[in-house]
Parts: sequence; structure tokens; C-alpha cells
Amino acid sequence: MLEKLQIFRMAQGMARHASTRQALIAENVANADTPGYRARDIASFRDSYSAEPALALRATRPGHLPPGESRAPAWRPFEAERPGALSPNGNNVSLETELMMAAEAQDEQQRALAIYRSALNVLRTSLGRK
Repeated sequence: MLEKLQIFRMAQGMARHASTRQALIAENVANADTPGYRARDIASFRDSYSAEPALALRATRPGHLPPGESRAPAWRPFEAERPGALSPNGNNVSLETELMMAAEAQDEQQRALAIYRSALNVLRTSLGRK
């Protein structure tokens, strides 16, 4: 039931986006000393969420939608531009920048959980439960 409400889908998507971004940040930090490694990132949730069609088709039976069409948003990692000079080994990962981005991803995760909790409280209240 909850997966059919748009607010819950949006909160789940935001949490998944934050998780994906956190994993990329962890990869960047792990490869901070790898020669030639380029930091990677994904588009912001706002950009990827607004790019989705407002009213998407819903599959009512198998074969309804063309094969290969996915309902989950695809966040494609891209080579991130990082301010500052490259290190002598060609690596552009800055630990300070990655830590700031990790804090942003954590904030996004907390925001998604707050949205989910708030919507759940509204739903419980509307059903007369506390």
C-alpha cells in the first residue's frame, strides 16, 4: 500500500540516491592515492527527480511495457570536476571535498527519513491511529 503513495516513493528514491552517492564518495576516498584516478559523482536528486516524467506508465500485466524499460531511476556516475590542481600523479580527489560531499549525502539521507516519518504520521493520523 505504501509504495503506491507518491510521497513514499519520493522518500525512498531520495534515500536510494543518497546511498548511491555515499558509495561513490567512499570509492573516491579509497582511491585518493591511485595514480590517474578521477573522482566520480552523480547528478543531484533534484535534477534526476525533476527529469522523470510526471505521469509514468504503469504495467498492468506482463508484456504491457516494452522490454528493458526500467521504473528505477538510473543514476549514472560521471567524472566530477574538482576545483584545484591535479596532484602530480594525475589524481583529482580532494579528501576535504569528499568529506563535505559525504556530509551532504548524510543530510539527504536524514531528509529522506524525515519525509518518510512525517508522511507516515499523517497517514496514521488520517486513519485515527496514534
